[in-house]
Amino acid sequence: MSEPDPAGHDAVSVEAPPATPEPRPQSASRRFWRRRFLNSLPAAWTALVFVCVSFTPSLLPRAAVMQGVLCGITGAIGYGLGLAGAWAWRELAERDRQAASARAWVVFAGVALASVATAYVIGLGWQNETRAELGIPAESAGAHVAAPFVGAAVFILLIAAARGVRWIYRRTYRFFGRWLGRRLAAALGWVLAAIIAVTVVNGVFLDGLISAADAVFAVQDTATDATAIEPQTPLRSGSPESLIPWDTLGWQGRTFVGHGPTADDIRTFTGEPAMEPIRAYAGMASEEDVEERARLAVADLERAGGFERDYLLVAGTTGTGWVDAPSIETFEYLTGGDSAIVAMQYSYLPSWLSFLVDQQRAREAGRALFDAVYEKMAALPPDSRPGLYVFGVSLGSFSLETAFSGEFDLRNRTSGALFAGAPGFNTLHLEFTEGRDLPSLQIEPIFRQGRTVRFSGDRGEPPQPDDAPWDGPRVLYLQHATDPISWWSTDLMWSRPDWLREPAGNGVHEAMTWLPIISFWQVTVDMAEFVAVPAGYGHTYTRGYVDGWSQVLRLDLNTERAELLRSLIGD
Repeated sequence: MSEPDPAGHDAVSVEAPPATPEPRPQSASRRFWRRRFLNSLPAAWTALVFVCVSFTPSLLPRAAVMQGVLCGITGAIGYGLGLAGAWAWRELAERDRQAASARAWVVFAGVALASVATAYVIGLGWQNETRAELGIPAESAGAHVAAPFVGAAVFILLIAAARGVRWIYRRTYRFFGRWLGRRLAAALGWVLAAIIAVTVVNGVFLDGLISAADAVFAVQDTATDATAIEPQTPLRSGSPESLIPWDTLGWQGRTFVGHGPTADDIRTFTGEPAMEPIRAYAGMASEEDVEERARLAVADLERAGGFERDYLLVAGTTGTGWVDAPSIETFEYLTGGDSAIVAMQYSYLPSWLSFLVDQQRAREAGRALFDAVYEKMAALPPDSRPGLYVFGVSLGSFSLETAFSGEFDLRNRTSGALFAGAPGFNTLHLEFTEGRDLPSLQIEPIFRQGRTVRFSGDRGEPPQPDDAPWDGPRVLYLQHATDPISWWSTDLMWSRPDWLREPAGNGVHEAMTWLPIISFWQVTVDMAEFVAVPAGYGHTYTRGYVDGWSQVLRLDLNTERAELLRSLIGD
């Protein structure tokens, strides 16, 4: 076309530059997906890696649906880390962000589909090998159909939540950016977004969940197990002579006092005269204050003659006030019924929720109950005091551990203790494990030559060291190599624990390894135990109680009698 010369000369002909083609418009669905979810290819690749390695084996076999949940969580974490890494690289290299091409996304989609399918098949093989080792049947093919959809839903929800936090940040940044500097406005935006997110999760969501759960399970606590019989003997709480009414004991309390072996049952097992065991219990409705509840339980124990028996057991409870029946029944059978057991409730919540939120209540209850028992017993003449024992499984072990300051406190104030499935955050368990004699293993530690505290993982194998004297009170921990409750820790996110450096324990797949972040979430999912685990594995300790109590009580039980007792307690 012609264009006038600025200097006044004749017009000259100038070629117009070729027109830049208009970008091809994206569909509404593609724009939504790219803007809301996968808008960073590096982050998507990182998420893919996290999803694939989440199929590696952990302590227990996972249900297909839980594998989907795990994939969604780890994938979202990987995506977030990928975003952070890409941003850091751009800042260091001083480069602008560039959108990936459609071809790059197609390549990613193809690789992702092939990689996830391959990882799933390999992971399924590992899961089936673990199931076979533990004697658990494999899941049907139909059970795996829902896993990808569950994983995608969890991933999308978590990414959407993260986008919501970013939206809060951007709104705050723009608002304060009108009056403040860019950096200060950005800092305020992130602080406000973090505060709102934490407040919503911890303050609104978590508190609301706990309150709702507490209300629901408080109603259930008023019910009674159909097989629990209101006791008529004065040797039980809830009886007509008891200081504690039957209707205040709660579901688990009524189950505790409404079951158990009678003197005739024990006589049949031992072949010798037996006594009717004493059981005392206080529920949440028995007294509102934890110390008053403990005093009431001990007062009812004393009324029933508990301090006149040869064996007195303080039992720690978990969650809703549950007492592990196979363990206390074993104690009663082995002592010929010349026993008294006292326990109390500190929560309405089930064990898995109590594990997360009821640690303070468990701590206070364990201390209050043991101290109340010990105070009463210390006032008795030394030659008329019963042997004082403590027991706790899972959070119940944590509850009673907190009543003691260490090894010598346990030795000086008890005649023995049996703890099963101690959580990884138990103070004394952690002290005994980390302070173990080297080169003993974390899953089979030896503490101070086993003079007081020992550990056992398998039925029939004596606690180590079996060639060293075990004089005085005996403290025994039962722990399985496959128990996620014992090995779960937030440290799993960033550091490899000793138990994953050591040879794989009984029932643990040899392909299990430590992976940053991934291993933490794998063991977290394992704690739910949505797959029924047989006794002797996971968090099920029924198999170990007969041998465990025989060791603590210093009793020699032949194989035939041990097997008979296991059949009686339901092993």
